[in-house]
Amino acid sequence: MGIPREPFDFAQGKPLGHRRDYTRAPLISKSYLMGLIHDATKRKTTIRIAQKNESYLRFISEEMKLLGINSWIYKEGKTRSVWILEFSKKHLENVKIKSKTEKIDYLRGYFDAEGGIAKASSVRFYLYYCQKNYSEMVLIRNWLTEFKINCGKIHNPSRDRDPDFWRFYISASGYSKFAKLIGSSHPDKWPYLRMKI
Repeated sequence: MGIPREPFDFAQGKPLGHRRDYTRAPLISKSYLMGLIHDATKRKTTIRIAQKNESYLRFISEEMKLLGINSWIYKEGKTRSVWILEFSKKHLENVKIKSKTEKIDYLRGYFDAEGGIAKASSVRFYLYYCQKNYSEMVLIRNWLTEFKINCGKIHNPSRDRDPDFWRFYISASGYSKFAKLIGSSHPDKWPYLRMKI
């Protein structure tokens, strides 16, 4: 019989306290990382994820340890408020996204990397995915539709500014299901998303 997972407070971005005899399961998966690295820089042997939120990267690094993946974090430059998490590419080389759980984890990681969410109460709430790779947007939208999450059309917001940039919104009718099924592991997004549950 497996040991049950302890609760996790996404708003604070760190696991709650657990028992002395407790070895918890990781809160992210390699499928999640596959989605997350769409906002990363790929080098010859490593992958670099850049974020302004240092605590989020430290959370990801700790979860990666539970997956057997070592990583290191450092600040990029002296004046920039940007942090880098770097790890070896070999850990994700043979990862395939096939099952429902793998797709959900991938969609969550992709949203945490390339998704947008309204954070100001003065604007109408929105959720979207964006990316320069059109075929990836088609895949993401198809998977969301497969899970009965309604989405708008894939469109280019401004051909004059960037003709290769693509975006689609989650329909208002899909907010609650998106929040419950896909969710977010990013402390800058989850507090706003959880309000739709």
